[in-house]
Amino acid sequence: MDIGHRLRAIRKKRGLSQRELATRAGLTNGTISLIEQNKTSPSVASLKSLLDAIQISMAEFFATIEEPTQSKYFYTASEFTEIAPPELEGMPAQLLSLRQLGNAQDHSLQVLHERYAPGADTGPELLIHEAEEAGVVIRGRIEITVDDEVSTLGPGDGYLFNSRLPHRFRNIGDEECEIISACTPPSF
Repeated sequence: MDIGHRLRAIRKKRGLSQRELATRAGLTNGTISLIEQNKTSPSVASLKSLLDAIQISMAEFFATIEEPTQSKYFYTASEFTEIAPPELEGMPAQLLSLRQLGNAQDHSLQVLHERYAPGADTGPELLIHEAEEAGVVIRGRIEITVDDEVSTLGPGDGYLFNSRLPHRFRNIGDEECEIISACTPPSF
């Protein structure tokens, strides 16, 4: 997906200037310009701030336009939707993968298959969104900050918190971390 083009299209559709979006998101309009030109890739936290400023969820931003069909209950791994910002060409391989099961806009629950390479995190800015989220670590280790508490979780450990509290995920281990998580209502 062309994140820059999609962001610019949504911004213009909502009648926002780059400067107004930057002010709402707490970023510079130069940063918005670079993102829209695909000259820089936003962190997950920065993209979330931008999308919150234009009142659209990550799920909506990355949703593909689908024709209405009969209900779908089962999904192969290739049918999940990647909602983490991709790395730019020439940059290192993607360190963070957030794959969404199904179309979260059609449900009251958002389920993600998350993968964090060693050193990957959701960005220096803490995330905040209108939901509750929970997850279980499948493999590896993840450091999670929620409000002013920090904990490192390993395989079989889990978390459950109000997403309105500032939070961040960071792989401080030397192997990939894998998590299955859920968010309700879908707001990430």
